[in-house]
Amino acid sequence: MTADPVAIARDLIRCPSVTPADAGAIGVLERLLGQAGFTVHRLAFSEPGTPDIDNLYARIGTAGPHLTFAGHTDVVPAGDDHAWSHGAFSGDIANGALYGRGTVDMKGAIACAVAATLDHLAANGGAPKGSISFLITGDEEGPAVNGTVKLLQWAAARGEKFDHCILGEPSNFTELGDCIKIGRRGSLSGTVIVDGVQGHIAYPHRADNPVPHIAELITALSTEELDRGSRHFQRSNLEFVTVDVGNPAWNVIPAQARARFNIRYNDCHSEASLKQLVEARMATACGTRIKARIEWEPSNARVFITSPGPFTETVVEAIAAVTGRRPELNTGGGTSDARFITSYCPVLEFGLVGQTMHQVDERAPVSDLVRLTEIYRRVLDRYFA
Repeated sequence: MTADPVAIARDLIRCPSVTPADAGAIGVLERLLGQAGFTVHRLAFSEPGTPDIDNLYARIGTAGPHLTFAGHTDVVPAGDDHAWSHGAFSGDIANGALYGRGTVDMKGAIACAVAATLDHLAANGGAPKGSISFLITGDEEGPAVNGTVKLLQWAAARGEKFDHCILGEPSNFTELGDCIKIGRRGSLSGTVIVDGVQGHIAYPHRADNPVPHIAELITALSTEELDRGSRHFQRSNLEFVTVDVGNPAWNVIPAQARARFNIRYNDCHSEASLKQLVEARMATACGTRIKARIEWEPSNARVFITSPGPFTETVVEAIAAVTGRRPELNTGGGTSDARFITSYCPVLEFGLVGQTMHQVDERAPVSDLVRLTEIYRRVLDRYFA
C-alpha cells in the first residue's frame, strides 16, 4: 500500500465541515482525485429554504463495469469541545486510534476508498479496466435535499450509469468485518389529530374532551403488530414521539389534541399500503365516537433491499480474506443515502465500526483504517479482474 489512508483521513477531519459548511473537505478530495487523473466536477445545489451544499462527482474511465464509492464529508456538531480528550477536529493519533469528528461517520471510510483506488490505479497503469467514480455530498447529516438526490439526478442527466455502489457508512457493530448493510427499512411519519369541543372544565357535558380519545387511539395504534418481519427485515414498528394539546389553562377542556408518530417499516409494505393499513385501524378504533384524522409527512425513505448475488459475494470474500470473518448481511439501523442510490444501482454499505459515531471522542483504530483500505483494494482488484 503506497497511498496513506490515515493521512487522507486526518486532512479531512481537520476540515470542520459541520453541516452545511464544507470547510475545505470537498477540496481535499478534489485535489487528490484530480491529481490521479479523475475528471472532477464540484457542484453546488440549492433549494429555497435550505442551505446551499457543495458536492463532488469524480470519474476515471469511460467503459463498464462502473463501480462508484459514495459518502458524505459533512459531520454532526462536536458538542462540548472541552469534553474531548483530543480536539474534535484535531485528527490526533493516540493509543493507536485516530480521533476526530467524522472519523467513523464517515471521513475515515472515504479516505480508505480513495487510498485503495489510488493503489489500484498505480498497479494497473493508472487506469481501471472499466470505470471508478466517487459520489460525495455535504448534506447527509442535514436535510438531505441538496446532496446525493440532486447529485444522482445531475449524473443521470449526463448519461452516467452505475453498475454497483459501495457506501462507506459505519456498518460494523463491534469488529471490522462483522456486518454489511444490504438494505434499510423505510421511514414514514404522521400526526394523529383528534378534534373535540372546547368547554369549561366544570361543565364537561357541554364539551368533548379530545385527550382521552387520543390516548385511546395511541394505545390502539401502538399495540397491534404491523407484521412479523420478513426474510431480510425485522418487524415494522410504529412509535409515538410527542403528544400535545397546546392548552395553558387548568380550567378549559381543549378543542384539539395531536400526537406525532414515526413508522420504520419493512418490505411487507409499500408507503401507500402502510398508510391504508394505519388509517383503517384508526377508523376502527374511532368508530362513531371519535373525530380524528392523520396528516402524513412527505417521505423520501422507502424500504429497499440489495439482493445477495455476485457483487455481494465479491465484497464478502474481500472482507473474509482480510479479517478472517464472513460478515452478517443486515438491514437494521436508521436511514442513509443508500435509499437514494438504490434507484440507480445495487448498493451495499460497508465502512468502519460505528460504536463511537456522533459521540464525544469519536475515533477509529489506525489498524482498522489500514485493513478497510485493504478490503476496498481487494474489492477493486476482484471487481475488475
